[in-house]
Amino acid sequence: MFTMEEIFVRTRVNRTELSVWIERAWVRPVRDGRGWRFSDSDLARVEMLCDLKHDLGLDSDAFDVVLPLLDQVYDLRRTIRALTEAIGELPEESRRLVMDRLSRE
Repeated sequence: MFTMEEIFVRTRVNRTELSVWIERAWVRPVRDGRGWRFSDSDLARVEMLCDLKHDLGLDSDAFDVVLPLLDQVYDLRRTIRALTEAIGELPEESRRLVMDRLSRE
């Protein structure tokens, strides 16, 4: 877990931006008696938001549209990874049948 100060050191976000991002639930750290605590995925999310804002010039209003779409992409990637692993655990003949079916699509 990272503190807010560690997030500032590791990323290009400033205090105002991060406060807005937390308020809008674009980043969801947990709060304890010592302040906000950020997970590895929170850090990655802040880095992505910095890229979108600072490198691509996206304004904050566009985040409401872009972030749900990116979240869907990441969810689909996780699902595909899980399916790939599950297929990999099937017997060889079953894997071949699945792959044959997929190649027809």
